[in-house]
Amino acid sequence: MNTRTRVLTGTALAVVLGAGTFGAVSASATPAKKDEAKSDNFTTSTHLTVDAAARAAQAALKAAEKENQKVTVAVVDRNGNTIVTLRGDGAGPQSYESAQRKAFTAVSWNAPTSVLAGRLAQAPNLKDIPGTLFLAGGTPVQAGGAPVAGIGVAGAPSGDLDEKFAKAGVEALDK
Repeated sequence: MNTRTRVLTGTALAVVLGAGTFGAVSASATPAKKDEAKSDNFTTSTHLTVDAAARAAQAALKAAEKENQKVTVAVVDRNGNTIVTLRGDGAGPQSYESAQRKAFTAVSWNAPTSVLAGRLAQAPNLKDIPGTLFLAGGTPVQAGGAPVAGIGVAGAPSGDLDEKFAKAGVEALDK
C-alpha cells in the first residue's frame, strides 16, 4: 500500500473505533430499566451536581475572602474529574493546580489532606502517586460515609487556612 492509502485506512479505522467508544460511553450513560436495577450486575452511585459543586466552591471562596485570602477552589467528582474551579481575584498561579490536586487526593483517600500528610512518615512513597498533593487544604465530600467529591483550596499562607475554607464549602452543602 502507498502512504496515502495507509493514512486513509488508519483514519477510517480511528473513526470506527472512536464511534464504537462513543457508543459504549453513551450506552453506559443510559439509565437502567427497573428490572436491571434489581440485578447484581449493576450498582448505583451518588454524584455531586454541578449546581452543588458551584455552591460549595463559592462558599469556600467567600470564606477565604472574608479573611482577605486570595485562593483558588477546586471541586472534583468521585473519579477525580474537575467539576468546577474558581480562581479568586489575586490568587497565585500555583494555586490552580494545587487546589485540584488537593481535591483529588482528599476524594481518593476519603480523608482530609492534613490527615493524609501525616501518613507520609509511615509511607513516604504515597507522594509519588500521580495527581496527588499531600498538603493540608483538601477535604472529601461524603454521602452515607462514602466519598462522592473532593474540595481543594490553595493559596492561603497556611494549609490550615486552606482546609478551613474547604470545610466551609462542605458545610454549605449541608444547608
